[in-house]
Amino acid sequence: MKIADTHIRYELIPAPAHLQAYIRYFWTLEGDDPQALAKAFGSLVDGCPGLIFQRPDAGAFIRESKKLPEMFLYGQTTKNVELASLGAAKATGVIFQPNGLKSVFGLNAGELTNDCVDVHLLPGHHHLPEQLTAAGSTTTQVDILSAWLHNRITGNGVSTDPQVDYAVAQIAAANGAISLRDLQEKLQLTERTFERRFKEQVGITPKLFSRICQYQASLHQLKSSDYNKLSDIAFENDYADQSHFIRSFKEFTGCSPYQFQKLLDETGEEMLRLK
Repeated sequence: MKIADTHIRYELIPAPAHLQAYIRYFWTLEGDDPQALAKAFGSLVDGCPGLIFQRPDAGAFIRESKKLPEMFLYGQTTKNVELASLGAAKATGVIFQPNGLKSVFGLNAGELTNDCVDVHLLPGHHHLPEQLTAAGSTTTQVDILSAWLHNRITGNGVSTDPQVDYAVAQIAAANGAISLRDLQEKLQLTERTFERRFKEQVGITPKLFSRICQYQASLHQLKSSDYNKLSDIAFENDYADQSHFIRSFKEFTGCSPYQFQKLLDETGEEMLRLK
């Protein structure tokens, strides 16, 4: 999928078949308007870790007033912290599956929640940022990233946790509307063991992951205008009531559903990050 206007170009690129168990998609972003770039990213609370490479000859991203590295890996985001851009930007990124930090890099995912790490600090980066800078096209960049990630996966010797993988799939398929107690009992795990293993693989607790999946489903419905009134979204996404929906939405997005809808009307959906 490609999105473009006078200030920004944004493209989602499917992961190759052999990487789809680990990667949701690649993306590229290029623009010269810092405000438009911030809207393109939107809330990063999506239940997935990721990786971002920003070309050094363009601008730089900042997060909480901190300039981010040229290439960095980030963990689960559980609060509304948006990326901003200093000037123009040219970036390529990866959105991993929820357990990507563990399955791809062998990391304890909980250690990077609401944080990031410079790729240069990871073993085996092999001048990756320099290769991406020298790449002549987006296709070449994605090929370079795919090969590097495949080597990480095959070389880290880490097996995923099939019980956590199953739990993630069930929670995501239900958009968070699932009994965690029933799921835990089906897996024959104690609550403490379930939470510990889930947090190590995914970076957050099953309960918080469920809330984020529920929020993402409501966000998608709001973006698609598939409702008559906001209480419909709250009901159809299994919120206790409209006030719970509004509170959760504001926690993860930084604005109320009403404010978000107004922003959609003013800028168009293409200027707000699609999932």
